[in-house]
Amino acid sequence: MSISRTGTSNPIWGGRFEGGPAALMRAINSSIATDKRLWRHDINASLAHAGMLRQQGIIGSEDGEAIVQGLAQIMDECARGGITEDDALEDIHGHVEARLGELIGEAAGRLHTARSRNDQVATDLKLWVRWAIDSALHDIAALETVILDRAEEHAATVMPGFTHLQSGQPVTLGHHLMAYREMLGRDRSRFEDARRRLNECPLGAAALAGTGFPIDRDFTATALHFDGPTANSIDSVADRDFIVDYLHAATLCANHLSRLAEEIILWASQPFSFIRLPDAWSTGSSIMPNKRNPDAAELVRSHSGRIVGDLVAVLVLLKGLPLAYAKDLQDATPPLFDAHDLLHMSLQAMAGMIAEIEFVPEKMRAAAAAGHATATDLADWLVAHANVPFREAHHIAGRAVAAAEFQNVALDQLDLADLQAIDPRIGEGALAALQLDSSVAARTSAGGTAPDRVREAVRAARAQRSKP
Repeated sequence: MSISRTGTSNPIWGGRFEGGPAALMRAINSSIATDKRLWRHDINASLAHAGMLRQQGIIGSEDGEAIVQGLAQIMDECARGGITEDDALEDIHGHVEARLGELIGEAAGRLHTARSRNDQVATDLKLWVRWAIDSALHDIAALETVILDRAEEHAATVMPGFTHLQSGQPVTLGHHLMAYREMLGRDRSRFEDARRRLNECPLGAAALAGTGFPIDRDFTATALHFDGPTANSIDSVADRDFIVDYLHAATLCANHLSRLAEEIILWASQPFSFIRLPDAWSTGSSIMPNKRNPDAAELVRSHSGRIVGDLVAVLVLLKGLPLAYAKDLQDATPPLFDAHDLLHMSLQAMAGMIAEIEFVPEKMRAAAAAGHATATDLADWLVAHANVPFREAHHIAGRAVAAAEFQNVALDQLDLADLQAIDPRIGEGALAALQLDSSVAARTSAGGTAPDRVREAVRAARAQRSKP
């Protein structure tokens, strides 16, 4: 079987080659279908580079002005959807350069002076990842706002607190929701750390060794809002740690969303019935008219698995690459873009669901009353009021649970005589301690579930977010 070959060499790098690449080679080498979304960042980086070349006298003012005007026109064309994909031009960088040549002629060829596609790609990707991080931070903030509002609304709504998916102690719904706010706060800090780390400009590293032209790397770094230029030209073009940093932060954030999605799925099921899903975030069944399926939550849960895969794909891609640049790095962009798209969708969907979910407090309260969830409160009362060592108090409370189960009643339905038959040191005050509201109100330690503590946590979170 023969593989057809084109008759023309590549307009970007074809001087070394007499013939063109095989059609299959052209197809496998092309990334325009994926990296066309970098157009804005590629043009902005080229504008900064052109400005630096003109300032340094490396290109003339007339050519520099023509390049700037041509790039501005391409920016406008791209903004209006004007990219015509051509595999022969390989990527967005080739497309922009070719279009610039069509617009301004020979002067376009001067733009690539003192620049390689290696440092160009690294710069464009850093600019895009920085934008993607800002997008994630915006989406996280929107979800945090919804969670804070619902947590404040339900600061005193009692629900079961689970360990091992078994009823452990009563908590408040507000407190439970604020646990996810803590996770999102850590997600935010990871994205912020990643943004700080990536904010060095690779432009000027050229292919891998720097350049002999008198460039000003501080000029381009400042123009593109980086903190400064990268320190090593080899690392500048080989580094994709910033992609891994983004994917790592995205993976943890997606896993947190998946945990919340799983709880929504459980809470919406009939055995729980803690929530009612709105029509906007549910689907029906093609055969069972009674069904209301939590498909949005299920897809958020599944997206986390794909984002984990995106992280692993890039880690495996990078693990054996020698310095400096290799074409393998081109395959780091599809997982990056995939993870961003999925995380953006998941964060927005979760914010919409949490905002519109109807909680059912009476179902939550009934579930909190089951499982003898205030047994620890009986033990704590014995420690605090009868000077009983906690381990002994734990055993006494355990016997009280066994007595309640024997009578087929809830622990707080045992009368004082029943409790004193187990241990005479149990006083009347213990009966109040066994009530759900008393239990949650007693948990006033820092970070506890007491309603006042939940409201304090909400206020503190809002104050923290309002700081510049």
